Amino acid sequence: MPEPVLNEDQRDALQEVANLAMGQAATRLALLLDAFIELSVPRARVVAVREAASALREMTGINEPVSAVRQGFRSDIKGEALVICRSGSIEQLCSLVSDPYAKSAYEATTQEELVFDVANILTGACVSCILDQLGRTPVFSAPGLLGSAMSLDDVFQPNVLAWEVALLVEVNFALEDQSFRAHLVMLMAEDSIRHLSTALDALLSSI
Repeated sequence: MPEPVLNEDQRDALQEVANLAMGQAATRLALLLDAFIELSVPRARVVAVREAASALREMTGINEPVSAVRQGFRSDIKGEALVICRSGSIEQLCSLVSDPYAKSAYEATTQEELVFDVANILTGACVSCILDQLGRTPVFSAPGLLGSAMSLDDVFQPNVLAWEVALLVEVNFALEDQSFRAHLVMLMAEDSIRHLSTALDALLSSI
């Protein structure tokens, strides 16, 4: 396990903070998709980026090609957020938001557009809410598509993502009775994880 790490109390606090953030994101996602959103218990783990793909595969069971959108955020706690979902389930997601009677008049929602919409909701709500509870206000960069049919190993290539350490906050959203599931992962450098640890300690001391 690389340094720095979060201790058990800090991980528990981060999971509670993430749980509140997930609720806000799920509400917004439910409005977009007009569907009930199921939430899992968030899990947090600090790993080296070279181990991130195997760690996330172990946590999620993902072995299929995935689509991934990355978006940077910054305060004194800065990094990148990735929204990852199985590529094969996105077409099903499109069918939920594309009105079949409107296709003759309007262009149907493209898979890439919908992935960006979902990623914007999850990243904006989750990261903003997490950092807000820690007394920070993040500034976001424009989102970018890492790929639409790639392996987790390609998503976390060290030469693609300029981070040595990854904070995996496995925020898990699923559509009721559907195969679609999205995972939010936060990546940050060691200094930012140290700032995060300090912020979590301050939060714990205020309770």
